[in-house]
Amino acid sequence: MMKFLLKQSFIGILYLLGFNISLQSQDIIRGQIKCRGEKLPNIVVSNGYDFALTDMEGNYSLPQNANAKFVYISTPSGYLPQTKGSIPCFFQNIESSDKAYDFDLIKNSLDDNKHTFIVQADVQVSKEKDIEGYVRYLKDLHQYIDQKKKGSDVFVLDCGDIVGNTPSLYPSYIQASDALGLPFYRSLGNHDMEYGVRSHEHSYKTFENFFGPIYYSFNRGKAHYIVLNNCFYINRHYRYIGYIDERTLQWIERDLSYVPKDHLVFVAMHIPSSSTKDIKFNALLPDETSNASSLYDLLEGYDAHIFSGHTHYNGNIVFNSRLMEHNTAAVCGTFWKADICTDGTPSGCGVYEVEGNRVTWKYKSMGYPDAYQFKGYPIASSEDYPEDIIANVWNWDELWKVEWYENGKYMGTMNHFEGYDPEAKIICSDRERVEYDWITPIKTDHLFRATPIDKNAMIEIKVTDRFGNIYKQKVSTDKH
Repeated sequence: MMKFLLKQSFIGILYLLGFNISLQSQDIIRGQIKCRGEKLPNIVVSNGYDFALTDMEGNYSLPQNANAKFVYISTPSGYLPQTKGSIPCFFQNIESSDKAYDFDLIKNSLDDNKHTFIVQADVQVSKEKDIEGYVRYLKDLHQYIDQKKKGSDVFVLDCGDIVGNTPSLYPSYIQASDALGLPFYRSLGNHDMEYGVRSHEHSYKTFENFFGPIYYSFNRGKAHYIVLNNCFYINRHYRYIGYIDERTLQWIERDLSYVPKDHLVFVAMHIPSSSTKDIKFNALLPDETSNASSLYDLLEGYDAHIFSGHTHYNGNIVFNSRLMEHNTAAVCGTFWKADICTDGTPSGCGVYEVEGNRVTWKYKSMGYPDAYQFKGYPIASSEDYPEDIIANVWNWDELWKVEWYENGKYMGTMNHFEGYDPEAKIICSDRERVEYDWITPIKTDHLFRATPIDKNAMIEIKVTDRFGNIYKQKVSTDKH
């Protein structure tokens, strides 16, 4: 009898063990990554919480997580994901553990050690008519790429505010973007969130349905790209802060553990990390990320650049020798009422060229040639400095040089000051044109001035960027 009971108990244990193993197998997400039949090892795969590397057969497995919506890969250098129009298909919706989540990558025919990416922000279409403006911008960008970058490895980083609280316009935005023929890697903006939902976790569901995960990464050459969501929804009536939640920070930390320290790291998000070099503690500011220092800590040891939008003006902040932020002006200009932003920066995008672990950049103004990197204003353009010529150098940072000449004579560097762009001030004062009372010019620190001695002189402004490129404009001294 005892033997029988022991035997039955053993069988029961085996049954239970087998049952548990069966449950365990059902709780595993599996798949394989290949390229034209070649099985790809050491590819990073994630469900947004957990990570895995593919083995020598290209196989991976991940634990099933009840909160995970996607399984996705960090596309390795030398390869590209499939695309659906402008949407890179590096992710799949998790449906059941019975399904195999396989990925077929494309071998990059170009040497991605040298590549170009476009940074755009705040397309912010609020009605179908705004799409027409976006199409004009894309046509100009398409022409620029054909002239300057044809045959190059090019893609787009979109820093959010794709729409203006109008998710119904996502399809129109996507259709317009598809025409460019490039992959777009998109981050969520505060105007892309769902409002009136019960929590932050519900605010990005619609965005996910169209574009996939709200944080992810990919690689090109010796550069690693991280796209994340830092728009933290806090209540029903259009309230948010710039904040990176713990789930995302943990994911970034794990993601970076696979990235060598000699690789460039680029981070794209919507709200700037900071508007100044100094971190502001105990402040919940609308245009900054309250826990930005946590992101900086994770980026320590890398040469890193952060890309953001949100402010609708252009600015560069050098935090230290290895960390810099590029806050990119709005594609929509003055909310599709004018083709300049409220700091005087033309609507446009950033153009970044990467070679190995070196990156250079410039700003591409919509409708203007490559060399249009600043605007000079004649005397009497500024109410604050009526006797001065003015230069708005929108992509300026402290390594740029702004000089001026009077009748061919070198007069030195122009005076750096904070103030209003003359044209932006005029546009924003035209209430009939801008329509909204809340649109006002903003002070910017990328302005320069000088006082001509000869009021009838020929004046030339010479701007040298941090890479040694020289741009020149002649300006009039005529007050009228």
